[in-house]
Amino acid sequence: MDKSLFRYIWTHSRRDQLVIFAVVIAQLPFYFWSLELPKRIVNEAISGGAFKNGNQTARALDFGFSLPSFLGGAKVVLFEGIEFERVGFLFALSGLFLALVLVNGAFKYWINVAKGALGERMLRRMRFDLVSIALRFTPDTLKRVKPSETATMIKDEVEPIGGFIGDAFVQPLFLGTQALTAMTFIMVQNVWLGLIAGSIVAVQFAVIPRLRRVQIRLGRQRQLASRQLAGRVAEIVDGMEAVHVHNATRWERAEIGHRLHYLFDLRFRIYKWKFMVKFLNNLLAQITPFLFYAIGGYLALQGRLDIGQLVAVIAAYKDLPPPLKELIDWDQQRLDVQVKYEQVLEQFSPESLIPLEIQDPSAVVEGPLEGPLVIENLHVYDAHGVLIEGLSLKTDLPVQMALIGDGPAPSVLARTLSRRVLGFGGRILFGETDLVRMTDATAGRHIAYAGTDPVLFPGTVRDNLVYGLRRAPQPGSQAEADRRRVLEARRTGNPEDDPTLDWLDYEWVEATGPHDLDARLIEALEIVGMRGDLYQLGLLGYIDAATPEEDIERFILARRKLEERFEGMEKGRLLETFDPERFTRQATVAENILFGAPRSGTASPAALMEDQTFRDALDDTDLTGDLVSIGLRIAQEMTEIFRDLPPGHPLFDQFSFIAADDIPEFDALVRRIASKGERSLKASEKARLIGLTLAYVEPRHRLGLIDAKLEERLLQARARFRELSGEDGPVAFHDPAALNLAVSLKDNLLFGRIAHGVADAERKVMHEIMEVVAELDLKEAVERIGLGYRVGPSGRLLSAAQRIKVNLARCVVRRPELLVIDGATTALGEAEGAKVLKRIVEMRPQASLIAVVRESAADTFDMVIKFDGTDATVEDRPGRRDRTVQEVAAQ
Repeated sequence: MDKSLFRYIWTHSRRDQLVIFAVVIAQLPFYFWSLELPKRIVNEAISGGAFKNGNQTARALDFGFSLPSFLGGAKVVLFEGIEFERVGFLFALSGLFLALVLVNGAFKYWINVAKGALGERMLRRMRFDLVSIALRFTPDTLKRVKPSETATMIKDEVEPIGGFIGDAFVQPLFLGTQALTAMTFIMVQNVWLGLIAGSIVAVQFAVIPRLRRVQIRLGRQRQLASRQLAGRVAEIVDGMEAVHVHNATRWERAEIGHRLHYLFDLRFRIYKWKFMVKFLNNLLAQITPFLFYAIGGYLALQGRLDIGQLVAVIAAYKDLPPPLKELIDWDQQRLDVQVKYEQVLEQFSPESLIPLEIQDPSAVVEGPLEGPLVIENLHVYDAHGVLIEGLSLKTDLPVQMALIGDGPAPSVLARTLSRRVLGFGGRILFGETDLVRMTDATAGRHIAYAGTDPVLFPGTVRDNLVYGLRRAPQPGSQAEADRRRVLEARRTGNPEDDPTLDWLDYEWVEATGPHDLDARLIEALEIVGMRGDLYQLGLLGYIDAATPEEDIERFILARRKLEERFEGMEKGRLLETFDPERFTRQATVAENILFGAPRSGTASPAALMEDQTFRDALDDTDLTGDLVSIGLRIAQEMTEIFRDLPPGHPLFDQFSFIAADDIPEFDALVRRIASKGERSLKASEKARLIGLTLAYVEPRHRLGLIDAKLEERLLQARARFRELSGEDGPVAFHDPAALNLAVSLKDNLLFGRIAHGVADAERKVMHEIMEVVAELDLKEAVERIGLGYRVGPSGRLLSAAQRIKVNLARCVVRRPELLVIDGATTALGEAEGAKVLKRIVEMRPQASLIAVVRESAADTFDMVIKFDGTDATVEDRPGRRDRTVQEVAAQ
């Protein structure tokens, strides 16, 4: 990006700027005429100047112009006008004035819309350029950059720059010509009044910008402080576990409070300067009319200025302060955004960036990764000193290479070979290809890297596994292009690619493994030891519209078989199935009323009490008062039980509808009701008490609050709620003959609730589910649903081991010719890690594997590099390599 903001703007918006310039110049005559007309209306129509010497009519709407003197000075008449009587003449000029007002308004509307569109396009271009630069950050640069600050700059800090871009050239031209036109008009009417207006304008332009420089300096400090605050808050959120483990919450609160005080002090000083400058600006603007009325009135009394001229001057000056004020504001904004732009450039101008030719999206993927692998005099340094010194080796490919040692060197070499470290001395060659000059397209096809700190993106397991296969929109997947989107992309330097199309490289998938993509993903997860987890995720996942009809029918059959299995007396105690005509005692009161699940959102008691349809169902069946009373009894029991218990006591888990932090609040509520009665309850307090009732399960909480009569009334509320909601409403109702897309697969299969209080009930029920799934050959269908399980931000809904395995599987799915594993299998445990490595080698013996492992796991590799500090010992085992390949081939 250009170091000059104005040069950057002009380079990318020259054509649009010139079009707006032309329109601004074109509107000036209309603006001047709108200033001239009030004088004619006063002098000629109202004062009768056009009807002197007994004339009964006067000519209006005439239009023409005079040639310059060197062309003869003749007057060219384009339209002779129309004769009007006095009243008609007044209305004709007034109508013309109104027409000019509308024309000038239309000009301003077009100019403002054009400026806005220009600013938004340039803002889009700037944000894309910044993201493109961020994508070129080297791994070393990423260590020094805070992601939260970078995101804040791209999202928020360039926003005012985008707002200014549309005004950068157009605003001074538009406002300057308007102000100059008004000043010229005033000077034409009276030189003295023009000099007065010009003097005030000069004072404004000399004093106001100087005062605002302090405001700009404070604003710059405020921006830096806000950015640092955002980064600090992100650090606290990311390190929340350490904050709680080390009881540092008080210190963190104090530190944030100190930052907020500093930010408050800056903002308060900005406010004081801002309103002082505003007061001075308004004062100067109001002095000028005073001088016009006093001096202009005096000149009018002396006959040196007619009333029409004075009225026209005052009307013209009324249009002068706004553009002047906006010009001063523009100058302040210019200085402010220039500072912001420089700060953004400073953040996005690191010492080293990945060269553009390396990241060229149109680069051709070079052929297979050829050997030998040659490392010549490799030196790697960082801020702490030497990490690897003078390593040299040469080996044929494929190779299974183990990197061992206690220091950072094994990991550094792994990262270097996978292009995660670019600043090194020496050379690394794959055949004739230098690793440093290898394009991302080639490296992304042939080399994969898996570390101990995997990066997962929000989305499903499937989305993360196929992330490395999204290489380009597939031919034939392009629907009718959105022409407007493509044109806007071209105008703003954005890519024309549509991310909603199918980007998966199916040719690569078919050439390197199973043609069924889901089967390939499941195979990869099996290799890394996560297929069992995938099955569990499938049970917790949701069926969607893309699930094959055959699978849906088999899941319904599985539900029936499970119901048959649980019909026996012993197994029947484990599960209570749903019945549209029966109250489910093992479910909450809310679940019994809904008899379904929300299609979106949550079914928490608080959310339900905000739903008008749900409240109407309770009111129509006269249940509101009873549920409030039950909630009050629950609150009384809970406050009595928990009053003296510490947070974290096991009883809080059993009575999970009330949190330890809520006990004091409910205790105060119970005491107030005891003294003032239930009539003192507010609507919000009634809703909270009903919320306690909605979370109540009789077999679990055992307070004896629900009898057969109340169960019958709750069934009536169920029927009423379904009637009010409708079948296509926000709740998906349970149906014994169909699956519910709003609940998990496990809940669909059980179609009921596991009994509370039965020993080992959960394990026994899951055993029955597994047997039925296996009997109906549904395991793969469950796993496919598991691929659709959402992993959450950064994969936080998965365990640490699962995140590592998903990242490993993502690499395996790509079938790279070189897989670099930087301690990922070690983090899984010695036994599990060894199994994963063995399965990876067995899957593709013709591919290379370089892994950072413990010394005890290095025996199976055909080359071992052992580091002792910065020095390395290379042990080549060609016999082992040949033997491994032969063993795998035999298998």
